[in-house]
This record gives sequence, structure tokens and C-alpha cells, in this order.
Amino acid sequence: MFVIRHPGHCFFVLALIVVFASGPAKAEENTYTMEEVVGVATGFFGATTEGIATVLEKVFSDLGQPNGYIAGEEVSGAFIVGLRYGRGTLSQKNEADQPVFWQGPSIGFDFGGNASKVFTLVYNLPNGNAIYQRFPGIDGSFYYIAGVGMNYQAAGDITLAPIRTGLGLRLGANVGYLHYGREHSWIPF
Repeated sequence: MFVIRHPGHCFFVLALIVVFASGPAKAEENTYTMEEVVGVATGFFGATTEGIATVLEKVFSDLGQPNGYIAGEEVSGAFIVGLRYGRGTLSQKNEADQPVFWQGPSIGFDFGGNASKVFTLVYNLPNGNAIYQRFPGIDGSFYYIAGVGMNYQAAGDITLAPIRTGLGLRLGANVGYLHYGREHSWIPF
């Protein structure tokens, strides 16, 4: 028979039970595993290339399991000053998919243009409406015909990791932001 002789031990045992019973299970219910993301990315991109697999491993290593993703497409161009426009669908477990549009300016040593498929891993998004804001970021690109790129964007606790694979001719690095909204807009600000 197990007897707790000190009242403090009872509280400690109860606290451990609560932490282990409710801690990671809820987080794992609302996040995507590496296998789930690879499956969705393979369907989205058409095939998993070694480059995309390497980028996914890097993001998972840096940030862990995402609680959402955006699958979409975008076009961008720059000659020192750049513009980017895109659209996609935000998916989260336990929430309905919702459309997302993004646009934004950039400035830097950046030249060229490209059209890309974009698969964005989303971290710490409390609800679908929290995506609708500006996310600053630094981006570097080198496309000659085709390429794969990734950067991080953050606003508060929310982090986005857009993975782009596209066609075009692009070289450079820039700083800018993307404004995510419910509707398409040609105004990048």
C-alpha cells in the first residue's frame, strides 16, 4: 500500500500527473508532424526534391512542429525596389481552411523576377484570424531557371517559414515585409 506521509509530496505528485497528462498531448493534437508536412508538400509541389526535404528538415530542426501551413503561389520582381504578390489557403487542424492573400514591398541589392509555388509553415498561430497582419523579413534569392528558397518572418510570437520553388531569373538580398490579408490588394503597403 502506497502512503504519502507529507502533504507537500501529495501536491507535488498531483502537479506531475496534471503536467504529464495534459502537456504535450494538446500541442501535438494541433501541430503537424514531419511526416504529415512531407506528405502535404509532396502533393503540393508534385514531388519531394532533395532540396525541399533539406529545407523542411532545417525548419523542423529550428522551430519544431508547425500548427498550420499555407499552400499558395506568388509572383515577384525587383530592381533594387521590389514587389511581391501571392495567394493561398491557410490550413490548421481543428479549423476550417481559409483563403489568404499577401503583398509587400522590399528594398535591397535585388534584381530579376520569378513565379513561385509557396509552402509556408506557420508557428504559434493562436487562431486563423491572427495571420492577417504584417510580417517583416529578410530574403535572399538566387534563381537561374529554377530554385528553392526559404526565409523566416516573425510578428510577435507568430513565425512563418515560406518555402519557395519557382522559375525565373533572380539574384540578390532584400529586406521588406509581407502584409497578409483576407482579400487581394494591388497596394503593397
